[in-house]
Amino acid sequence: MATEQSRIDALLNKLLRKELYVVITEPLHTSEIAEKLYEHLEGQIALEREGVMFGAGPLQDEDKQRPTRGMWIIRAKSFAEARAIVDRDILHKTGLRTYKLYRWSLNEGSLTLTVNFSDQTAKIV
Repeated sequence: MATEQSRIDALLNKLLRKELYVVITEPLHTSEIAEKLYEHLEGQIALEREGVMFGAGPLQDEDKQRPTRGMWIIRAKSFAEARAIVDRDILHKTGLRTYKLYRWSLNEGSLTLTVNFSDQTAKIV
């Protein structure tokens, strides 16, 4: 009979364990951000096309009406590489945002993708 630890180990050994980096970015509340937003978004899209950006978007506190910070999830080999990627962003370069960086192991979850050949549309759930 398997011990509890061996049962746990068997589950842990199957996990994805994909190392990614999470960036929680905090804006300084200033009108200058709007002036640089286009360049920021261009940079985000470039990271996506390079295969660096796993995901990004605004975060909203439960009691707020608007987003209060942002989150990026990026592919990097180290904290140093992740920091260099984030530091290229115009909003961080100009000091209009600050950030905290975390290493994250993606273990559980799922992705559902539906591709409709008939009209060449796709949907991610």
